[in-house]
Amino acid sequence: MEDYHAQFVEIYNKNITRPGADRLLNWLETTDFFTAPASTRFHGACEYGLVMHSINVYQAMMQHFFTEGESAESYAICGLLHDLCKANFYKVSTRNVKNDATGQWEKVPYYQVADQLPYGHGEKSVYLIEHFMRLKTAEAVAIRWHMGGFDDAVRGGSFAVSDAYNSYPLAVKLHIADLTATYLMEQGTSSVENGHPKNK
Repeated sequence: MEDYHAQFVEIYNKNITRPGADRLLNWLETTDFFTAPASTRFHGACEYGLVMHSINVYQAMMQHFFTEGESAESYAICGLLHDLCKANFYKVSTRNVKNDATGQWEKVPYYQVADQLPYGHGEKSVYLIEHFMRLKTAEAVAIRWHMGGFDDAVRGGSFAVSDAYNSYPLAVKLHIADLTATYLMEQGTSSVENGHPKNK
């Protein structure tokens, strides 16, 4: 298995150097960020899914959108930290599932949401990051709207995401990279090896 933790830290330390970045990384180490899933039953619904997804989004952004002269730090911040809101967000629980082979009901583990700070999705990531270091406006907007049309505010009829994408190309790039990682790079990551929770 790849060492996603070490890979994340290497990319982070190489690219993110602004004041407070070290304190943010130290805080991340106190959370479940490096072992948590990226979702309960979709992409990365497995141990280490969140850090794997964060690295994939960063790599998709760099591969498809980065051009010479742009800020590599901004790309690293957006790619690696856009889903910071999912740290300490999930917990392992159990449910009863009928074993088709035996006909018996069995308790099986699964991930469920246990949000300790119900502050939204992208906006929560921005809020948590800015506890430690300042974001540029384009970075904050990109992280806030990285869910695009899947964001609750958009489904409620907000035009803010359209305005954000028109004004900040970095926001469009992060959204497309997030979709690329989720639907193209992470297919088949909805199960967990070594006896950890398995999600349908």
